[in-house]
Amino acid sequence: MKVSIIICTYNEEKTIEDVLVSCCKNNPDSEIIVIDDGSVDNTEKIINGLLKVFSFKYEKLEENKGKSWAMVHGVEISTNEIILFFDADVSNIKKEHFVSLLNPILDNNADMVLGQPSETLIDYRVNPFKVLTGERALLKKDIVPVLNEIRNIRFGVETFINLYYQAKGKRIKYVLLKELKHPSTYEKSDSVVFATKKYFKESKEIALTLINNYVLINQSVELFIRKGNTDIIKKINVLQIEINNKLHELKKKMNL
Repeated sequence: MKVSIIICTYNEEKTIEDVLVSCCKNNPDSEIIVIDDGSVDNTEKIINGLLKVFSFKYEKLEENKGKSWAMVHGVEISTNEIILFFDADVSNIKKEHFVSLLNPILDNNADMVLGQPSETLIDYRVNPFKVLTGERALLKKDIVPVLNEIRNIRFGVETFINLYYQAKGKRIKYVLLKELKHPSTYEKSDSVVFATKKYFKESKEIALTLINNYVLINQSVELFIRKGNTDIIKKINVLQIEINNKLHELKKKMNL
């Protein structure tokens, strides 16, 4: 299976060059797709300059439509079986980061792989937001059925994808991306007030996604219960066999 790497960017002039160059150099056989979500800084200029050196697809949306719209558009124009989403604001990218994300999919050991950068504001070992990571690999055929559902949910996109995969009983694997740095909203912004407003806006979009998709949450819970019951039944069956064997041995000893 071949890989399409999708980089969605919006005003990431400080990091987009390093991210794009790293993706191209470390994945020469992959399809690289950059979706510019209406940037108004130097992002477009930097990308156009890199087009003279590297081979990748580039599309700029006329206006900012949100992360989910850009991700969906990237999937729609991709041509390969595996999709790898990679954030445009990370740094210190290494070859092993791509290997860690892709190998579980290629080896059929997972349906979706979530990569947690080790260098974040919150210690990765206790980070409650690791499920919202932008570094994730999955099969295109699994996400295509819900593209229209996630197109307009903006920063709730990762939450929805996680809920959907859990509800469908998909295998989700977490991997640590050692030394990969992901800045917080506050680290990227020159204004604490602006960063706080952006943080609450993103949190609201995530919360709305959870509220609007309670059906998926219920399906996940039901699936968890069914799996749990199956495990309990298996344990009971094993225990019953052990009891029967003990009774049989006891009857022999007592000549019954």
